[in-house]
Amino acid sequence: MGNTGNCIISLKGVTKNFDDQQVLRGIDLNIYENEFLTLLGPSGCGKTTILRIIAGFEEPSAGELLFNGIDIAKVPPYKREINTVFQKYALFPFLNVYDNIAFGLNIKKENKSIIEQKVKRMLKLVGLEGFEKRDVTLLSGGQQQRVAIARALVNEPKVLLLDEPLGALDAKLRKEMQVELKKIQQEVGITFIFVTHDQEEALSMSDTVVVMNNGKIQQIGTPVDIYNEPENRFVADFIGESNIIEGNMIRDCLVKFDGYEFECVDKGFKENEEIEVVLRPEDIEIVSPENAKLRGVIKSIVFKGVHYEIMVQTALREYKIHTTDIFEVGREVGLTLEKEDIHVMYKMEY
Repeated sequence: MGNTGNCIISLKGVTKNFDDQQVLRGIDLNIYENEFLTLLGPSGCGKTTILRIIAGFEEPSAGELLFNGIDIAKVPPYKREINTVFQKYALFPFLNVYDNIAFGLNIKKENKSIIEQKVKRMLKLVGLEGFEKRDVTLLSGGQQQRVAIARALVNEPKVLLLDEPLGALDAKLRKEMQVELKKIQQEVGITFIFVTHDQEEALSMSDTVVVMNNGKIQQIGTPVDIYNEPENRFVADFIGESNIIEGNMIRDCLVKFDGYEFECVDKGFKENEEIEVVLRPEDIEIVSPENAKLRGVIKSIVFKGVHYEIMVQTALREYKIHTTDIFEVGREVGLTLEKEDIHVMYKMEY
């Protein structure tokens, strides 16, 4: 994983049942100091439940939750060095920006001049200097978001939890806030645990992505690992777009699919093991038919802004290809692949 820092939070064999439904099935996860870790998965996969257990709003049905090596499963939320930013920012409408941010410090009865120093620092950090006296109900969604982050960070937690905090923002603002959040995390130098179902958000912000489905962790890795080396069909399908094809691993570095053998870089599979191959649409090259094993006819072309999405019908299937080159529908073409672009996965039952 490349994490050299200390492990700050550890979940060991954590399960959670609501009535007769198991929403977490044996979660093992280490989260490190100063890490931006994202829990990514579809609705109902258990990612928010993990966040709520770390925050102290839920107790695990079984397993351990360690904070710096000490089990905190029974410690109430306000005694944990952890703060949460929710999707619905839960700002106090009757307090201005300054008093919203200072709220936690006032409750702790901190010295007024220290409060002022800390709040000013936070306003600068989130880009809201000069907004101290503003009515929070008159702020835009992005500004409210920043107040909520400042209010959480001013208490100097060791860990900040963010539950789909960008969900209510429009697309352009979301992108801006992704950059801002990463910058804020690097400046304050604490652990951020972020929950989202948005793949692009996860890939663009995180040091580590934890892909979840059905209450289980499917894969943990850097954004590049998760995208380029998905461990199973669920991850390959959920992150980005893929052509997923059943095939056989003839031997190390030689795979067969769609009736042809291809060199690849994958090893460690049994000879002739049934596997699945992932081909990313941007990794397939369209060439003239005589230069390729795989041949087909262009069925459709859709302009996607950055590239064209081209569907090519071969003898056995349709391939999805992303390219900046333009071709015409009905043309016969060949498809080629570099060996590094063929990703072989174990076959999994779904």
